[in-house]
Amino acid sequence: MQRGSKDSYTDKQKRQVEHIEESYIDQGVKRDEAEARAWATVNKQDGGGKLSGSGRKRSSKSGDDSKKSRSSKK
Repeated sequence: MQRGSKDSYTDKQKRQVEHIEESYIDQGVKRDEAEARAWATVNKQDGGGKLSGSGRKRSSKSGDDSKKSRSSKK
């Protein structure tokens, strides 16, 4: 069910997937489904692979761009 290479993930992320997958298996979820859910969970938590070239977007430095005040015209 995997679609792509997992090379862009850190060792920590891969370990997290293993632990999450085992947890799902303990709950009675089939191994393929457990693996898919585990990768989805790590992706949601971390936004995907963290290694260079993994396609991650660069975050803005200020982060307050959406809170800029607008001047009102009278």
